Amino acid sequence: MTLDQLPIGTNAWITTVGGEGALRLRLLDMGLIPKTKVTVIKTAPMGDPIEIRIRGYELTIRKEEAVKIEVEMEEFV
Repeated sequence: MTLDQLPIGTNAWITTVGGEGALRLRLLDMGLIPKTKVTVIKTAPMGDPIEIRIRGYELTIRKEEAVKIEVEMEEFV
């Protein structure tokens, strides 16, 4: 599943950050690295951009960037 498919209010763990070159480096610099917990806070009315919570701060990314980030939903224990 990719980050853009994650329902609002759902927690997940980043598994893979895709993309190439400068885009991938920019995503990694923003803290979007594997094994990091992420929560989708809200989306804009047309679905783009997406606001997420990661590492204690809110970050807004475009849907085209969110498609490149693979996540695994957090399982309840």
